[in-house]
Amino acid sequence: MNRREFLQTSIAIGALPVLAARKERRHPAITLGFSLYGMKTLKTEDALRQLSKIGYDSVELCLNDDWDAAPKNVTAKRRKELRILLSDLGLKLTALMINIKLNGMQKVSISKIREAGQMGHDLSPSNPPIIESVGGSGKWKDVKNEFCDNLDHWATAAKASKSVVCLKPHRFGAVNRPEDAVGLIKQVKSQWLKLAYDYSHFIHRDIGFEDSLKTMIPHTRFIHVKDTIVEDGKPRFVIPGASGQIDYTKLIRLSAKLGYRGDINAEISGQVWSQKDYNPIATAADSYKNLKSAFK
Repeated sequence: MNRREFLQTSIAIGALPVLAARKERRHPAITLGFSLYGMKTLKTEDALRQLSKIGYDSVELCLNDDWDAAPKNVTAKRRKELRILLSDLGLKLTALMINIKLNGMQKVSISKIREAGQMGHDLSPSNPPIIESVGGSGKWKDVKNEFCDNLDHWATAAKASKSVVCLKPHRFGAVNRPEDAVGLIKQVKSQWLKLAYDYSHFIHRDIGFEDSLKTMIPHTRFIHVKDTIVEDGKPRFVIPGASGQIDYTKLIRLSAKLGYRGDINAEISGQVWSQKDYNPIATAADSYKNLKSAFK
């Protein structure tokens, strides 16, 4: 019996005989999820069934154009079917990944936020997922004012969509430090705009693990996890737990202590899934195996 099945069975035994109450208690406060960004070659329905079989609590859909879950591919009928499938499998839809940038004109970004917001409400009306993206490229000192102005447009679109948008600092992007990301959020001051945390973008830099968590968690609604190694002086992403350099038990405990209640979601980098021998199902299983002991 995997972790998710154990939780669901335990809950079912002790739950009141009210269907709504059982559904409400189906998931723990902090869930273990997997991002379909790492399952580009699979149909969404097949990917969800595989994640449920492995034992995951939750899932992030990738809405990028070349992925199966891109909004243009998901008709109203299919959205209804996916909503039912998610419920039947016991998977919580926690996030939607979109590829937008804070650089330049924001017409496309605003459109994608609204599009994702609608899809999120269609798939999970009672508990819409957050929408997450990175910010874009450039040197921070050169683009920070532009990013702040454009982030205000994101907040307006998020409010109109009634969906929280989370900005994730990225080690190769302009917004790549916890304090810079928090500074942007504080300037915009919108309840619809939060952060996504991912320590793989801070490790092997002058950014401490505990300090980064304490800085970001008060503003964070979503957590990605993966590892980073350094080869020939260059950072490279690998699957969660592969390097043994990130203490995920400590990450979960400290996040919870700081008040975080949300998803811990395994993200597989394009540096991994673009390799010829990449197997998305085996990778999801390995990631689960590496992370489940931290949850125990």
